[in-house]
Amino acid sequence: MGKIIAIANQKGGVGKTTTCVNLAASLAAMQKKILVVDCDPQGNATMASGVNKFELKKTICQVFIDDINIKSVLVTKTNGAFHLIPSNEDLTAAEVKLLDYYAREYRLRNALSEISDNYDFIFIDCPPSLNLLTVNAMCAADSILVPLQCEYFALEGLTLLIDTVDQLAHAVNPKLKIEGILRTMYDSRNRLSSDVSSELQKSFGDLVYKTIIPRNVRLAEAPSFGQPAMYYDKSSVGSKAYLSLAAEVIEKDNDNK
Repeated sequence: MGKIIAIANQKGGVGKTTTCVNLAASLAAMQKKILVVDCDPQGNATMASGVNKFELKKTICQVFIDDINIKSVLVTKTNGAFHLIPSNEDLTAAEVKLLDYYAREYRLRNALSEISDNYDFIFIDCPPSLNLLTVNAMCAADSILVPLQCEYFALEGLTLLIDTVDQLAHAVNPKLKIEGILRTMYDSRNRLSSDVSSELQKSFGDLVYKTIIPRNVRLAEAPSFGQPAMYYDKSSVGSKAYLSLAAEVIEKDNDNK
């Protein structure tokens, strides 16, 4: 069974989608079988994978509310060489409708059980809020990867997220844990970035990935071309950083087996 990792942070603009798409592409380049699940109504992971969210006839929305088989939504050709369960703005309405469903927290987990054996890793791109879609992702996941911008309020937000994970683990998903904390948008010229990075390592130790994702123009540009950074500019520092992270993820997974 593939390892399911939700990429989550209640704060927006920290690099969740960038991490999801680029880590997935890097692992796929290492011959791993990868699935990306776009659980954000903005559909950014879908677009960044080279799939036009405006032309989709079926998305994860129908999986949530119409009970269609997740295999019928699967996109097997993306610009990242991974498979994709796409999303678009229809998912906003789905969250409201889900309130009337029995066992609504488990709908994504149940759907993924149909295909999880086909992959080495499944990454779920979560919306930047703790809503029912995020709860579904966390109920389906084995663990959570937390992208964290190295800034003043980041540590406070991380504490809140860890509390949320603990509550969900107690209530609906006992196996849920933090997979790792990823420092993103790091600016080596900024003293604050260095201070926050040091504090993270001091407080969370081995949970903090050794890899640091720098601020990088190529990482920011790549989604507008519907490509992961490694295909947009493989020589960029951003692309190399995510390849390094992929190696860490594989090493960590092998150590835990």
